[in-house]
Amino acid sequence: MNFSAVVVAAGSSTRAGPGAPKPWRSLNGRPILRWSVEALSRAGAGEIIVVVAPERVADAGEALAGVASWKAVAGGATRAESVRKGLAALSADDGEAVLIHDAARPFVTSAHVQTLLTALVKADGAIPALPVADTLKRGVGIVAKTVPRDGLWRAQTPQAFRLRTLLDAYAVWPVDGEPTDDAAVVERAGGKIALVAGDPLLMKLTYPEDFAMAERLAGGQRIVRTGFGVDAHRWGPGEAVWLCGVEIGHDQTLIGHSDADAGLHALTDAILGAIGEGDIGEHFPPSDPQWRGASSDRFLVHAASLVTARGGVILNVDVTLICERPRIRPHRDAMRARLAELLTLPLDRVSVKATTTEGMGFTGRGEGLMAQAVATVETPA
Repeated sequence: MNFSAVVVAAGSSTRAGPGAPKPWRSLNGRPILRWSVEALSRAGAGEIIVVVAPERVADAGEALAGVASWKAVAGGATRAESVRKGLAALSADDGEAVLIHDAARPFVTSAHVQTLLTALVKADGAIPALPVADTLKRGVGIVAKTVPRDGLWRAQTPQAFRLRTLLDAYAVWPVDGEPTDDAAVVERAGGKIALVAGDPLLMKLTYPEDFAMAERLAGGQRIVRTGFGVDAHRWGPGEAVWLCGVEIGHDQTLIGHSDADAGLHALTDAILGAIGEGDIGEHFPPSDPQWRGASSDRFLVHAASLVTARGGVILNVDVTLICERPRIRPHRDAMRARLAELLTLPLDRVSVKATTTEGMGFTGRGEGLMAQAVATVETPA
């Protein structure tokens, strides 16, 4: 089922203690806002509207760099007003499913989304909920009454609705009322809300102690990815060549739109490949004159910054240069040191090797040089 999403991140987070509002705090190296938006994007959201405080609209671009299909809009004075502004920004059809999600619940998954969409087929809305397990007491300072917990549920987000159903329900909601969630709005309008199994991991970060727990949870949700890159350039007239960020005196140079550093190009592609971000040509098109003669250091640092923006780390890189000349061994240590510097890696996590093709092929005939690279990256799941 096609769906869009509205992620609400415009609150002031007064209960969360000192610091930035919750969506902008870091969770395992990534802004909390990014966790939900990335997860909904991976789950297949065609469009994601991120509702933020008016002064944070520009910040969203930095927090969500590299995430597809999202747009930030300014929220309102209340959560309900922010949701309505998010709904107004959608371009979805009236019959399409829309998920409303609080950015303060960062651990949403594709499985949560699919369960909600399945339940929405036979209902006007669907919400994840957990049965209340604790004994409930009513009172202020002194217990006045023990409240039966039978049939009571803790509602979570995301909550799923048809777009028109939710718009119509908000249109008849009392002006002076403030709903605590969107399901209450549809309920009041006569809608039927399906309950699906909630998940303790859909916890809402509210108080300072919640963030320490979230950090512990986030630490276990990481995966290791591997990317592979290849690049080749032909030889041409020149006096030096750039390889793995090091200039080497030589009687020829490599021909390319930038500085033609095949080692850095292959490694950049390996890092981009590890995080599914295409290739170097998509980020730095050869047709763009601004990259003519550019230092390839910039390309590698850009790829590494995309890993960091995802909350990931580069674990290890390995580059192999394939050529008959120049000799690589005398420069290998300098190349490793330069790569380690550019990627902020310990030297023992950087490898540079060289080999020949024993006179075979275009490298063996001295027509060009080839580089191959492997990058290992750890990112949030």
